[in-house]
Amino acid sequence: MKFSIGVEYALHCLLYMVKLEEGKSVGIRDLATFQGVSETYLSKVYARLSKSGIIKSIPGVKGGYTLARSAEEITFWDVVEAVEGNESFFQCAEIRQNNVLLDKENLPDTHTKCPCLIKVVMLEAENEMKKYLNNKTIGWLYDEVYNKKLPKDMEKATIEWFNNNRK
Repeated sequence: MKFSIGVEYALHCLLYMVKLEEGKSVGIRDLATFQGVSETYLSKVYARLSKSGIIKSIPGVKGGYTLARSAEEITFWDVVEAVEGNESFFQCAEIRQNNVLLDKENLPDTHTKCPCLIKVVMLEAENEMKKYLNNKTIGWLYDEVYNKKLPKDMEKATIEWFNNNRK
């Protein structure tokens, strides 16, 4: 399983939106420039985030995007699902029913009345990942990055950069 680069773009860029002043928004160009990523691709990612209700678009000359709900309410899984969709990672094709040793007209109950054990294990693993990612929020990420990882002046410098470089 591999997430697209869009998940990384989304998580990083949402991080910079956490401390936007009330009534302010940030544009795709600013986010792309600050992060050094493709503006075109980020626009597509942000369209998905907007459609899923994670961010909202602010129209007008000074428009852009803002978080649609608090950073503590936006989970990593919300972002993954918005960017990647909600289809299961594992797609069981029930190939066990194609076994050459089985009588196709008289398949045993182990092949027709119960789920494939491989599918069960894979879905359990996916559910564990969902549970974990649902416990990590953008608010948690902000706290980890700006209060525990980066030098204290980085938060202020980041906010100032967005305030001063608004395009």
